[in-house]
Amino acid sequence: MLNISGISEGFVLDHIKAGMSMSIYKDLKLDRLDCQVAIIKNARSNKMGKKDMIKVECPIDMLDLDILGFIDHNITVNVIKSDRIVEKKKLHLPKQVVNVIRCKNPRCITSTEQELDQIFILTDTEKEVYRCKYCEEQQKKKRRKS
Repeated sequence: MLNISGISEGFVLDHIKAGMSMSIYKDLKLDRLDCQVAIIKNARSNKMGKKDMIKVECPIDMLDLDILGFIDHNITVNVIKSDRIVEKKKLHLPKQVVNVIRCKNPRCITSTEQELDQIFILTDTEKEVYRCKYCEEQQKKKRRKS
């Protein structure tokens, strides 16, 4: 039996699709934080069959919930304080994402003015479609493989 110790203050990302924890680790730039991180891959789950989890011992404000919601809004964020879960945050698709995806339109102003932020606005919640703020180029949210 694998035993990963609990954390006293931080957060646990739960219900991550099996095999996706390393890409989430990179997308959230957790490697740049000076804190403990535990990645659990292919854990048994009654709800999902198999799942990944990420435990991070640092304040929750270090986590960008918009990026995480864009990556997979089905992930549960458990906030830990004094060794207890004090809050469970449900994620949602953010209305806007900044510098998460890049516009692929070569005529977009972001192609020539590279210091501009890459801003995408959610235009279709059901189909998870985002559009560039500047040129309205459509970007479908990539489905993560399970």
